[in-house]
Amino acid sequence: MREVHRVLAGWMEALGMNVRLDAVGNLIGHYPAQKPDAPLFLLGSHVDTVRDAGPYDGVLGVVLALALVEALEGERLPWALEVIAFSEEEGVRFGVPFLGSKAAVGRFETELLQRKDVQGQSLAEAIRAFGLDPERIPQAAYEPGRVSGYLEFHIEQGPVLENLGYPLGVVEAIAGQSRLELTFIGQAGHAGTTPMPLRRDALAGAAEWMTWVEREARRTPGLVATVGRIAALPGAANVIPGEARLSLDVRHAEDEVRAHAVAHLVGRAQQIALRRGLELAYQTLHEQPAVPCDPYLREALAQAVEAQGYPVHRMVSGAGHDAMIMASLCPVAMLFLRSPKGLSHHPEESVWPQDVEAALRVGLHFLRQLAR
Repeated sequence: MREVHRVLAGWMEALGMNVRLDAVGNLIGHYPAQKPDAPLFLLGSHVDTVRDAGPYDGVLGVVLALALVEALEGERLPWALEVIAFSEEEGVRFGVPFLGSKAAVGRFETELLQRKDVQGQSLAEAIRAFGLDPERIPQAAYEPGRVSGYLEFHIEQGPVLENLGYPLGVVEAIAGQSRLELTFIGQAGHAGTTPMPLRRDALAGAAEWMTWVEREARRTPGLVATVGRIAALPGAANVIPGEARLSLDVRHAEDEVRAHAVAHLVGRAQQIALRRGLELAYQTLHEQPAVPCDPYLREALAQAVEAQGYPVHRMVSGAGHDAMIMASLCPVAMLFLRSPKGLSHHPEESVWPQDVEAALRVGLHFLRQLAR
């Protein structure tokens, strides 16, 4: 992350931007407006990613934002531009996403600082080890009413645009998401001496429930549900698992459908645990409502796509983005770029240069159109 900050800060400074690093690790470049007391318009995305990922998820949006500033060639707009490289969007290390953007909008909960990673280091300790002061995180929040809008470029992370043959997509809304952690608790025992009818196998109960997760998600149009992480304890080949911990990620464009699905899946887990003589514990780690993009900015973005000669395709984002957090601060818009093979969160994640050029042309048209 230090190296990423060094490179990005160097590019920002070369573009005449003032650079700062806030207390949660968001790197911000400020490009002045025509007048010193002008409002702000924000551009950005995140610079963290998941394990075994590719190089474009998030980072492309930051680099494209800097390319837009460069394309202005010194031209000043009615608002100052700020390019934000958010520090922590994925939530991989501490289990909670959007830490950077939550701080930017003043929604960072202080109890998050006590969350620990797998090595036992707390978020507060990690921030201090990086050389920042977690006590200053409240000062990272933007002043309400000073920000006019936020635009985020991002790869689609799915196959829709490629199947249509379109380079870009205008995001109309971002699906809501729920993240939970469930723990099935049974009784560890010797794998060779405990008869099958007398076992309280936590992992077997978890496995049964996982098949229900997939089954129920397939039955509900537009719903996606994923168990992405599972740990069996004590984790020995000759020991019946006494505990199984799982993650659950549920998403849908309609909050009511998502909430019903979460309740149903947790209820099913409780039923399975009861029948198998297990205990079930669960907690909600993250709850994010669906977020519509701002109608005015969305239409301005669609007009810019059309004006640059590209087909306009409107779509819902199934993935979460910093834009959904920024929407509590200001109007937001998102532009998707086609993902070859639909790959994301994968080492072969890629993007086509002509699509990046298209996004840059559209973004420049969008900014100048708003300025007029």
